[in-house]
Amino acid sequence: MGTAQFGLDYGISNPLGKTPVAEVKRILDAAAENGVHVIDTASLYGDSENVLGQCLGEHHSFHIITKTPQYNKSLINEENAEQLKKVFHESLARLKQSSLYGLLVHNADDLLAQDGAALWEAINDIKNKGLVKKIGASVYSARQIDAILEKFPIDLIQLPVNILDQRLIGSGHLERLKERGIEVHARSAFLQGLLLMDPSDLPDYFCSIRLHLQQYHRFIGARNVSPVKSALEFVLNLEEVDTVIIGVASLTQLEEIMHACVDDPEMTADDYRNFAWSDEGILDPSRWKVINR
Repeated sequence: MGTAQFGLDYGISNPLGKTPVAEVKRILDAAAENGVHVIDTASLYGDSENVLGQCLGEHHSFHIITKTPQYNKSLINEENAEQLKKVFHESLARLKQSSLYGLLVHNADDLLAQDGAALWEAINDIKNKGLVKKIGASVYSARQIDAILEKFPIDLIQLPVNILDQRLIGSGHLERLKERGIEVHARSAFLQGLLLMDPSDLPDYFCSIRLHLQQYHRFIGARNVSPVKSALEFVLNLEEVDTVIIGVASLTQLEEIMHACVDDPEMTADDYRNFAWSDEGILDPSRWKVINR
Protein backbone atom coordinates (compact mmCIF):
# COMPACT_ATOMS: atom_id res chain seq x y z
CA MET A 1 0.00 0.00 0.00
CA GLY A 2 1.38 3.37 -1.04
CA THR A 3 0.68 6.17 1.42
CA ALA A 4 1.43 9.46 -0.35
CA GLN A 5 -2.31 10.25 -0.28
CA PHE A 6 -2.31 9.91 3.53
CA GLY A 7 -0.10 13.00 3.77
CA LEU A 8 -0.63 14.90 0.52
CA ASP A 9 -3.24 15.78 -2.10
CA TYR A 10 -1.93 13.18 -4.53
CA GLY A 11 -2.95 11.65 -7.86
CA ILE A 12 -4.57 13.06 -10.99
CA SER A 13 -7.69 10.91 -10.48
CA ASN A 14 -8.04 11.60 -6.76
CA PRO A 15 -10.73 14.27 -6.19
CA LEU A 16 -10.87 13.44 -2.48
CA GLY A 17 -7.55 15.06 -1.55
CA LYS A 18 -5.64 13.96 1.53
CA THR A 19 -7.25 11.02 3.32
CA PRO A 20 -8.65 11.86 6.80
CA VAL A 21 -6.94 10.10 9.71
CA ALA A 22 -10.07 8.18 10.73
CA GLU A 23 -10.36 6.83 7.19
CA VAL A 24 -6.68 5.86 7.19
CA LYS A 25 -7.31 3.75 10.31
CA ARG A 26 -10.21 1.98 8.60
CA ILE A 27 -8.08 1.40 5.49
CA LEU A 28 -5.20 -0.06 7.49
CA ASP A 29 -7.49 -2.36 9.46
CA ALA A 30 -9.10 -3.66 6.28
CA ALA A 31 -5.72 -3.99 4.56
CA ALA A 32 -4.37 -6.14 7.39
CA GLU A 33 -7.46 -8.35 7.29
CA ASN A 34 -7.10 -8.84 3.53
CA GLY A 35 -3.44 -9.81 3.40
CA VAL A 36 -1.77 -6.54 2.46
CA HIS A 37 1.72 -6.93 3.89
CA VAL A 38 3.77 -3.89 2.78
CA ILE A 39 3.35 -0.21 3.58
CA ASP A 40 5.36 2.20 1.45
CA THR A 41 5.92 5.71 2.80
CA ALA A 42 8.50 8.51 2.80
CA SER A 43 9.56 11.52 4.82
CA LEU A 44 8.61 13.64 1.78
CA TYR A 45 4.99 12.45 1.77
CA GLY A 46 3.71 15.35 3.86
CA ASP A 47 2.61 14.07 7.26
CA SER A 48 2.05 10.49 6.05
CA GLU A 49 4.54 9.03 8.53
CA ASN A 50 2.89 10.86 11.43
CA VAL A 51 -0.53 9.59 10.36
CA LEU A 52 0.76 6.02 10.12
CA GLY A 53 2.34 6.35 13.55
CA GLN A 54 -1.03 7.38 14.96
CA CYS A 55 -2.95 4.59 13.24
CA LEU A 56 -0.78 1.49 13.20
CA GLY A 57 -0.62 0.71 16.88
CA GLU A 58 2.12 -1.20 18.66
CA HIS A 59 1.37 -4.61 17.13
CA HIS A 60 0.84 -4.90 13.39
CA SER A 61 1.75 -7.30 10.60
CA PHE A 62 3.02 -4.82 8.01
CA HIS A 63 6.49 -4.51 6.51
CA ILE A 64 7.14 -0.76 6.46
CA ILE A 65 9.42 0.84 3.88
CA THR A 66 10.44 4.48 3.98
CA LYS A 67 12.79 6.60 1.89
CA THR A 68 15.65 9.03 2.26
CA PRO A 69 15.53 12.76 1.59
CA GLN A 70 16.16 13.89 -1.99
CA TYR A 71 19.33 15.88 -2.57
CA ASN A 72 19.27 16.53 -6.33
CA LYS A 73 22.94 17.48 -6.29
CA SER A 74 25.87 16.65 -8.54
CA LEU A 75 28.15 16.32 -5.50
CA ILE A 76 27.21 14.53 -2.26
CA ASN A 77 29.07 15.44 0.92
CA GLU A 78 29.41 14.00 4.41
CA GLU A 79 26.84 16.45 5.74
CA ASN A 80 24.26 14.93 3.37
CA ALA A 81 25.08 11.44 4.65
CA GLU A 82 24.64 12.57 8.25
CA GLN A 83 21.36 14.25 7.37
CA LEU A 84 20.17 10.96 5.83
CA LYS A 85 20.76 9.17 9.15
CA LYS A 86 19.07 11.97 11.09
CA VAL A 87 15.99 11.95 8.86
CA PHE A 88 15.75 8.16 9.09
CA HIS A 89 15.69 8.28 12.88
CA GLU A 90 13.04 11.01 12.68
CA SER A 91 11.02 8.69 10.43
CA LEU A 92 11.33 5.90 12.99
CA ALA A 93 10.06 8.27 15.68
CA ARG A 94 7.14 9.51 13.59
CA LEU A 95 6.18 5.95 12.66
CA LYS A 96 6.63 4.85 16.29
CA GLN A 97 8.69 1.84 15.23
CA SER A 98 11.96 0.39 16.53
CA SER A 99 12.96 -0.87 13.08
CA LEU A 100 11.64 -1.03 9.51
CA TYR A 101 11.62 -3.57 6.71
CA GLY A 102 13.25 -1.35 4.11
CA LEU A 103 14.97 1.94 3.37
CA LEU A 104 15.19 3.22 -0.21
CA VAL A 105 17.20 6.10 -1.62
CA HIS A 106 14.33 8.26 -2.86
CA ASN A 107 16.20 9.72 -5.83
CA ALA A 108 18.45 7.10 -7.39
CA ASP A 109 20.54 9.81 -9.06
CA ASP A 110 21.69 10.91 -5.59
CA LEU A 111 23.49 7.56 -5.29
CA LEU A 112 25.02 8.06 -8.73
CA ALA A 113 26.25 11.60 -8.05
CA GLN A 114 29.88 12.30 -7.27
CA ASP A 115 30.65 10.81 -3.84
CA GLY A 116 27.14 9.31 -3.78
CA ALA A 117 28.72 6.26 -2.17
CA ALA A 118 28.61 8.24 1.10
CA LEU A 119 24.83 7.84 1.05
CA TRP A 120 25.20 4.11 0.47
CA GLU A 121 27.57 3.85 3.40
CA ALA A 122 25.02 5.68 5.55
CA ILE A 123 22.10 3.39 4.71
CA ASN A 124 24.34 0.33 4.96
CA ASP A 125 25.33 1.47 8.45
CA ILE A 126 21.65 1.73 9.34
CA LYS A 127 21.15 -1.82 8.06
CA ASN A 128 24.17 -3.17 9.94
CA LYS A 129 22.70 -1.76 13.17
CA GLY A 130 19.57 -3.84 12.62
CA LEU A 131 17.31 -0.85 12.03
CA VAL A 132 16.25 -2.02 8.55
CA LYS A 133 16.25 -5.43 6.91
CA LYS A 134 16.69 -4.39 3.27
CA ILE A 135 18.18 -1.37 1.51
CA GLY A 136 18.01 -0.17 -2.05
CA ALA A 137 16.67 2.56 -4.30
CA SER A 138 13.59 3.88 -6.03
CA VAL A 139 14.31 4.16 -9.76
CA TYR A 140 12.67 5.53 -12.89
CA SER A 141 14.82 4.25 -15.74
CA ALA A 142 16.93 1.43 -17.14
CA ARG A 143 19.92 3.79 -17.03
CA GLN A 144 19.60 4.13 -13.27
CA ILE A 145 19.22 0.39 -12.80
CA ASP A 146 22.35 -0.36 -14.83
CA ALA A 147 24.44 2.20 -12.97
CA ILE A 148 23.24 1.11 -9.52
CA LEU A 149 23.77 -2.60 -10.18
CA GLU A 150 27.30 -1.83 -11.29
CA LYS A 151 28.16 0.00 -8.05
CA PHE A 152 25.91 -1.14 -5.19
CA PRO A 153 24.71 -4.55 -3.86
CA ILE A 154 21.10 -3.54 -3.33
CA ASP A 155 18.52 -5.84 -1.70
CA LEU A 156 15.38 -4.06 -2.82
CA ILE A 157 14.29 -1.90 -5.72
CA GLN A 158 11.10 0.02 -6.47
CA LEU A 159 10.32 0.79 -10.10
CA PRO A 160 7.46 1.85 -12.37
CA VAL A 161 5.62 -0.67 -14.51
CA ASN A 162 2.10 -0.68 -15.90
CA ILE A 163 0.14 -1.37 -19.07
CA LEU A 164 1.47 1.79 -20.70
CA ASP A 165 4.96 1.66 -19.19
CA GLN A 166 6.46 -1.66 -20.25
CA ARG A 167 9.99 -0.34 -20.84
CA LEU A 168 11.71 -2.41 -18.15
CA ILE A 169 10.01 -5.57 -19.38
CA GLY A 170 11.09 -5.14 -22.98
CA SER A 171 14.63 -4.16 -22.02
CA GLY A 172 15.05 -7.29 -19.86
CA HIS A 173 15.77 -5.32 -16.68
CA LEU A 174 13.05 -7.01 -14.64
CA GLU A 175 14.48 -10.40 -15.52
CA ARG A 176 18.01 -9.22 -14.74
CA LEU A 177 16.98 -7.98 -11.30
CA LYS A 178 15.33 -11.28 -10.42
CA GLU A 179 18.38 -13.23 -11.58
CA ARG A 180 20.35 -11.29 -8.97
CA GLY A 181 17.87 -12.12 -6.23
CA ILE A 182 16.79 -8.50 -5.77
CA GLU A 183 13.31 -7.96 -4.33
CA VAL A 184 11.25 -6.04 -6.90
CA HIS A 185 8.42 -3.71 -5.89
CA ALA A 186 6.34 -2.32 -8.74
CA ARG A 187 4.67 1.06 -8.41
CA SER A 188 2.43 3.09 -10.76
CA ALA A 189 0.20 0.16 -11.69
CA PHE A 190 -2.59 2.69 -12.28
CA LEU A 191 -0.17 5.45 -13.40
CA GLN A 192 -1.59 7.79 -10.73
CA GLY A 193 -5.08 6.90 -11.91
CA LEU A 194 -4.55 7.74 -15.59
CA LEU A 195 -5.45 4.17 -16.60
CA LEU A 196 -8.68 4.34 -14.62
CA MET A 197 -10.05 7.59 -16.02
CA ASP A 198 -12.44 8.05 -18.91
CA PRO A 199 -10.15 9.25 -21.74
CA SER A 200 -12.68 11.93 -22.69
CA ASP A 201 -12.25 13.50 -19.24
CA LEU A 202 -8.46 13.84 -19.45
CA PRO A 203 -6.79 17.29 -19.45
CA ASP A 204 -5.51 18.58 -22.78
CA TYR A 205 -1.95 17.61 -21.81
CA PHE A 206 -2.88 13.99 -22.56
CA CYS A 207 -4.32 14.62 -26.04
CA SER A 208 -1.47 12.63 -27.64
CA ILE A 209 -2.56 9.44 -25.88
CA ARG A 210 -6.33 9.96 -25.78
CA LEU A 211 -7.05 7.76 -28.84
CA HIS A 212 -4.68 5.05 -27.56
CA LEU A 213 -6.47 5.00 -24.19
CA GLN A 214 -9.86 4.90 -25.89
CA GLN A 215 -8.71 1.81 -27.80
CA TYR A 216 -7.48 0.27 -24.55
CA HIS A 217 -10.81 0.89 -22.80
CA ARG A 218 -12.71 -0.60 -25.74
CA PHE A 219 -10.42 -3.65 -25.59
CA ILE A 220 -11.05 -4.35 -21.90
CA GLY A 221 -14.72 -3.35 -22.16
CA ALA A 222 -15.29 -5.96 -24.86
CA ARG A 223 -13.93 -8.55 -22.44
CA ASN A 224 -16.01 -7.21 -19.53
CA VAL A 225 -12.88 -6.41 -17.50
CA SER A 226 -12.84 -3.26 -15.34
CA PRO A 227 -9.97 -0.75 -15.60
CA VAL A 228 -8.93 -1.58 -12.02
CA LYS A 229 -8.86 -5.32 -12.66
CA SER A 230 -7.00 -5.05 -15.96
CA ALA A 231 -4.33 -2.72 -14.55
CA LEU A 232 -3.80 -5.00 -11.55
CA GLU A 233 -3.82 -8.18 -13.62
CA PHE A 234 -1.07 -6.90 -15.85
CA VAL A 235 1.39 -6.25 -13.01
CA LEU A 236 0.37 -9.19 -10.81
CA ASN A 237 1.01 -11.55 -13.71
CA LEU A 238 4.63 -10.44 -14.02
CA GLU A 239 6.56 -13.25 -12.34
CA GLU A 240 9.56 -10.96 -11.73
CA VAL A 241 7.51 -8.67 -9.48
CA ASP A 242 7.37 -9.56 -5.77
CA THR A 243 5.10 -6.77 -4.52
CA VAL A 244 2.74 -4.31 -6.19
CA ILE A 245 2.46 -0.94 -4.46
CA ILE A 246 -1.04 0.55 -4.78
CA GLY A 247 -2.20 3.84 -3.33
CA VAL A 248 -5.76 4.20 -2.04
CA ALA A 249 -7.53 7.30 -0.76
CA SER A 250 -10.59 5.60 0.74
CA LEU A 251 -11.83 2.30 2.13
CA THR A 252 -14.14 1.99 -0.87
CA GLN A 253 -11.16 2.13 -3.23
CA LEU A 254 -9.34 -0.54 -1.21
CA GLU A 255 -12.39 -2.81 -1.30
CA GLU A 256 -12.62 -2.42 -5.08
CA ILE A 257 -8.93 -3.27 -5.45
CA MET A 258 -9.13 -6.30 -3.17
CA HIS A 259 -12.17 -7.56 -5.04
CA ALA A 260 -10.26 -7.28 -8.33
CA CYS A 261 -7.31 -9.16 -6.82
CA VAL A 262 -9.33 -12.18 -5.70
CA ASP A 263 -11.21 -12.57 -8.98
CA ASP A 264 -9.81 -15.15 -11.37
CA PRO A 265 -7.46 -13.63 -13.98
CA GLU A 266 -9.12 -12.80 -17.28
CA MET A 267 -5.97 -12.18 -19.32
CA THR A 268 -2.19 -12.46 -19.06
CA ALA A 269 0.42 -9.72 -19.31
CA ASP A 270 1.01 -10.75 -22.94
CA ASP A 271 -2.55 -9.72 -23.82
CA TYR A 272 -1.64 -6.12 -23.00
CA ARG A 273 1.67 -5.89 -24.88
CA ASN A 274 0.18 -3.83 -27.71
CA PHE A 275 -0.78 -1.04 -25.30
CA ALA A 276 2.81 -0.13 -24.39
CA TRP A 277 3.59 3.59 -24.86
CA SER A 278 7.00 5.18 -25.37
CA ASP A 279 6.57 8.91 -24.63
CA GLU A 280 8.21 9.62 -21.26
CA GLY A 281 6.20 12.82 -21.03
CA ILE A 282 3.20 10.55 -20.45
CA LEU A 283 4.91 7.70 -18.58
CA ASP A 284 6.61 9.92 -15.97
CA PRO A 285 4.06 11.80 -13.81
CA SER A 286 6.75 14.23 -12.63
CA ARG A 287 6.68 15.68 -16.16
CA TRP A 288 2.93 16.14 -16.33
CA LYS A 289 1.97 19.73 -16.91
CA VAL A 290 -1.35 19.46 -15.09
CA ILE A 291 -2.54 20.10 -11.55
CA ASN A 292 -1.57 16.96 -9.62
CA ARG A 293 -4.90 16.28 -7.93
